[in-house]
Amino acid sequence: MGGALSITLGSLLYPSMLGVQKVSSAPERVVATPATGPLTAADRDFVVKVRSAGLWEYPVGQQALRKGTTKAVRSAGEHLVDGDAALDAACRDAADQLGIALPNQPSPQQQSFTSRLNTEHGKQFDTDMATTVRATNGQFLTTIAGVLTTTRNSLVRALADQANNIVLDHITAVEKTGLVDFDQVLVQETTPPNLPAQALTPPPAVAGRPQVVLTPPANSTVSPSPTTG
Repeated sequence: MGGALSITLGSLLYPSMLGVQKVSSAPERVVATPATGPLTAADRDFVVKVRSAGLWEYPVGQQALRKGTTKAVRSAGEHLVDGDAALDAACRDAADQLGIALPNQPSPQQQSFTSRLNTEHGKQFDTDMATTVRATNGQFLTTIAGVLTTTRNSLVRALADQANNIVLDHITAVEKTGLVDFDQVLVQETTPPNLPAQALTPPPAVAGRPQVVLTPPANSTVSPSPTTG
């Protein structure tokens, strides 16, 4: 996604000084060995990425439901809200079992996506929303494919399987709006962000504060994948 990340199972913290790029410099390093299979730095990074992606995309879906000027844009918003809520529930479940501390906010870069879209209206919002979501989900597919290829942890694999299905659904939904700027998508997907690591890393949750939960809609049609070890 656009955004953007030992050693016992009970102490897998998410330190603010370890950005995605820094952790991924040794992606195959095993950081824990739970019953569900070896957990690598890349696996841990992926779980955090899933959480971070939902934390910015879910409110964008809510914006699309409120501000979308066409039925297709509002339908895309429904898909984002429903899918992100279900995937977040699966992510929190997996993280709890694996001892991975999750952020309560997306990365600064992802926060900028939400802030920008929050100021836009009409056709500008519709087009920017569709293009941004399409680009970030296209990028995330590459990450998911890498995890499905390499992970030996069954919980992480289940999460990646569900993420793959939901990301493909989100891509289909925004493309149906007919508003995706594919030239811009190509630029965003192929150009590395010229940003410091901290801009691509979600801040760690503040101790003592409740975990943010993405509430599913009353008419949800997506269920979290089973992630019991």
